[in-house]
Amino acid sequence: MFLSPLLREPNRPWLLEDTTVGAVLATSVQAAVDSESRRRGLLGRTGLDEAALVIAPCNAVHTFFMRFPIDVVFVDRTGRVLRIAASVPAWRMTGSWRAFATIELAAGTAARAGMTTGHILALRCAS
Repeated sequence: MFLSPLLREPNRPWLLEDTTVGAVLATSVQAAVDSESRRRGLLGRTGLDEAALVIAPCNAVHTFFMRFPIDVVFVDRTGRVLRIAASVPAWRMTGSWRAFATIELAAGTAARAGMTTGHILALRCAS
């Protein structure tokens, strides 16, 4: 499963990589896998820079009360990209019925990396 390394060793530093094109999408990855952290998401933050938040299980998100736009990438259990919602502004909802997890990235990250549906994402240890 795509998230297995992060769940086994949550305190290690992880990178998020689009293995299809070899692009590093985020140099810091955080997981939101319990109800409290999934509810909190990115609320209260002022930006993401080169970080990613992986929310699982999750097939829909909202950007209510957000202070900045985000890219939302919906993936299946293997890390295959099912849908990309680019530069989602505040006060919106987006989802993908078949998704297992959502990955929230800084707006424009997916486009800069050339990510499209069908690409495979993976977690790689940063050290």
